[in-house]
This record gives sequence, C-alpha cells and structure tokens, in this order.
Amino acid sequence: MATSETIPESGPVHPSGGTVYATPYVAPAHGSVGLGERPKKFNGKDFKRWQQKILFYLTTLNLARFLQEDAPDLGENPDRQTVAAVDAWKHSDFLCKNYILNGLNNALYNVYSLMVNAKALWESLERKYKTEDAGSKKFVVGKFLDFKMVDSKTVISQVQEFQLILHDIHAEGMHKRREMKLEDLIVRLRIEEDNRQSEKKAGNYHQEAKANVVEQDVLPLYPGRLFVRRPLAPLRDE
Repeated sequence: MATSETIPESGPVHPSGGTVYATPYVAPAHGSVGLGERPKKFNGKDFKRWQQKILFYLTTLNLARFLQEDAPDLGENPDRQTVAAVDAWKHSDFLCKNYILNGLNNALYNVYSLMVNAKALWESLERKYKTEDAGSKKFVVGKFLDFKMVDSKTVISQVQEFQLILHDIHAEGMHKRREMKLEDLIVRLRIEEDNRQSEKKAGNYHQEAKANVVEQDVLPLYPGRLFVRRPLAPLRDE
C-alpha cells in the first residue's frame, strides 16, 4: 500500500538569502538524452565553439532557459506559493550561473564571479568575446587578401602559409563558395608570381625611360661639354 509523504514547508537557507521551499522538479530524460560532456575550461579563445558546447550542456540539465530569463518579481504581499516559485527560480539560476563559471579558467572566474545571475553573466561574456571573434575574422580575411609571393621565401613554405590561412577561414566559418583544391592553389600562386614579375619588369622599364628623358633635357643646358650617352640596349652589328 502506497503511503503519502509529507513535504516540509521550508528547507535550508539558500546562499541568496531566501528559504528554499519544496517545489516540483523535472529531471532530464536520461532514457532518451544523456547528460552532455562538460566542456573544457574557456581561456578566452574560440568563444563561439565553447559557447555552443556549454549551451548544449546546460540544455541537458534543463537550465538553458535561465540564460534569457530575468528574476521574477515577488510583488506586494506575495503568498507562500509565489515565494516558493521565486526561490525555486533563484536556486536554478544559481546552479546555471555556477555551471558557466566552472567552465571558465581561474583568471576569468575571478573576473565574472560577481555577476548577479546567469543571464547577466552570459550577456557579459557575449559582449566581450563575440566582438573579439569578429575582429579575428577581419584579421584572417585581411591576411587572405594581402597575401603575396616574395623572393625571400621558398615556394613550398609560401604554399604552406597560404594553406594555413585557408584553414583559418574554414575554422571561422567563412567558407568559400567552392572548395579550393591543391591544383587551384598552385595556379593562383603561379598567377601571383607572374603578376609580380611583370610589375617588376614594368618598373625597371619606366626607370630607364625616365633616365633617358632627363638626360635629353639636361644636354641643351650645358653647351660645349662632352656627355657620354649610355644606350638603352647594345647596338647590333650590320
């Protein structure tokens, strides 16, 4: 015969200062979805990846909603049920906030441990590190657009450097419309090398032409003097 169990009216005092009342609790469905693996400590890098992992982890604990909810208001003359609901919310928010804090390394934990609730902590991390992620993406794009071949490095080392840039672009989620194969990479580098050589030759030609024009302008200014004109190219024998 089943026996009814009396629920105590009050429990231990919560760290937030309120009394924890016995309230219904819905546990995660372990039969269908197990608890996610706790993410590694966040050290200030790869925030987007860490954020997605910690969000999934909190979802398996039925705590993800506290990332968007504000604390409920007791109002004036609240009844026992309202007080119990608010205290239950504070307890769950306390757990959610500390799960996030435990996902930070010691230095970041000391910075963010004073946040009042899980929502404030979550939004503060987003403001700080999403901005830095955006700056990192701009830096990677700049490296891709400014990449040029140089004579001081071997072709193989520069191919490897360019492949690392493409890997960074892929890691940041900035995918190209089509996959760049190794053949495409080599062709691009060859085109870059040809353009660089053409610019170099064009620069030398303009310098020689400019020197010839200056020489022709200077000769009439010094009549009676002997000047030796240097030919632009060796004369061919007839």
